[in-house]
Amino acid sequence: MAALASLPDWEHVDDSMANVLPLDEGKYCPDRRQLDFLKAQTGITDEEALKKHVLQVQAEAYAVFPYTCIRRFVFIRSVLPFIPSYERLLKLGKDRETAILLDIGCCFGNDVRCAVSDGFPAKQIVTSDLHAEFWNLGHKLFCSTADTFPARFIPGNVFDPVHLAAHPIIYSSTMLHPIPDLSALTSLNPLRGHVSAIHASNFFHLFHEEQQAHIARALAGLLSPEPGSMILGVHMIATEKGYKAESLESDSGEGVVTMFHHSPESWSELWDGQVFKEGTVEVETNLIYRDMAGESAPFLQWCVTRL
Repeated sequence: MAALASLPDWEHVDDSMANVLPLDEGKYCPDRRQLDFLKAQTGITDEEALKKHVLQVQAEAYAVFPYTCIRRFVFIRSVLPFIPSYERLLKLGKDRETAILLDIGCCFGNDVRCAVSDGFPAKQIVTSDLHAEFWNLGHKLFCSTADTFPARFIPGNVFDPVHLAAHPIIYSSTMLHPIPDLSALTSLNPLRGHVSAIHASNFFHLFHEEQQAHIARALAGLLSPEPGSMILGVHMIATEKGYKAESLESDSGEGVVTMFHHSPESWSELWDGQVFKEGTVEVETNLIYRDMAGESAPFLQWCVTRL
């Protein structure tokens, strides 16, 4: 989960309501791919035993903070492998000896675990989230330890400059300091200019327009200047840029939230010309639709690649 601003994620609409909804195991309905991945990761092959295990971890996570995505078992789904540029991300992990993958707002780390299972070296992965408890529960969920899954986790708030500052973007490898020891990191700032790929899904749409621009610049400052380095993700968008009051049905009735939505065009313009110098990156976008509370909502799969 990301650090929440005053604009909640559609999936988090219940979080702002007065009453915390009880957990409902009827919402546990993984598809075959999700089941197979959980079985392979946990070593638990009996589906009833696996369900009991997931429900136990869910209850512990919900006690940390009652995010709706925890209640709806979003933490057992992965979005990274379905982003069109995913194969290029994996290739970076194979071709670059010092490739680093950063997952921001990682929660239990299910997306980076997919990347590791597909060949990205775990020791070259850095993850970050506001709640350190969720990363620890990720180890419990996937039956791993820091030794068996040695990705580096760094808790922190993206708006805290001690954790992540908006440094100027590096355009030349001659300006780089040596790569830091990932196992010794206590903030993301030493990674400046060294990250080959940054994953940020279901993240940007949590924030106001100015906050989204700030986070984009801060993450861009971490990105390697080497061609092919990328920032990618998926989040809610709209056909026209702007703030919008959304009336959403939830389990406790109807809630209304005001969210800022980029359009595909404004999202591309943010990265190519505002964050990065115009013409120094390629922005790829792919519009998809997801069912959200019985309605079809537009989401954008995107990738920003340095040229």
